[in-house]
Amino acid sequence: MNYPNCLKNLIESFKKLPGVGEKTAERYSYAIINNFEKEDSQFFSKSIQDVKEKLRKCDKCNNITESSICELCSDKRRNKKVICLVQDSKDIILFEKIGFFNGLYYVIEKLISPINGVGPEDINLEKLFKRIEDEKIEEVIIAIKPTIEGETTSLYIARMLEKKDVIVSKIAHGIPIGTDMEYLDPLTLELAIKDRKTF
Repeated sequence: MNYPNCLKNLIESFKKLPGVGEKTAERYSYAIINNFEKEDSQFFSKSIQDVKEKLRKCDKCNNITESSICELCSDKRRNKKVICLVQDSKDIILFEKIGFFNGLYYVIEKLISPINGVGPEDINLEKLFKRIEDEKIEEVIIAIKPTIEGETTSLYIARMLEKKDVIVSKIAHGIPIGTDMEYLDPLTLELAIKDRKTF
């Protein structure tokens, strides 16, 4: 027996999520059938639509936001003289959870990877350079995962920032090579940013 079309579509949709195969997608789909009230399913589908329709990149730092400027960039209590460079918006959440860093952020989104066709020109740094000059940024902390691509990107950014009047530091690596930032525990992340080194 085949699944009804609407259930088949739901299973196929779940399979698009990372790490979700056929069995897990089936389990998730049946969980919606058996455990969701009508209001729950409406809220679920509206949440998916909203993140696709309402989220955009912050004009200043590329973080995800519903406004032109994200809440971190517009927060007057933050240290406006320090920017932490991260690869992804998820990384910002990690730093914010530990509550140790009170500066600003900049999301570069891509890492230099010739194998994947990503060169230095594909990393959006112009907005960062303009911000450093316009807002008189004093320090840029590079907090990119320590892979070959991450290290290549970090070195490139550090070289580009040599021309600017700014201190360039990098989070210390008690972080194992090849580890994704999202899997780090809060203490390791806090120590890494505390013990950052100047390039």
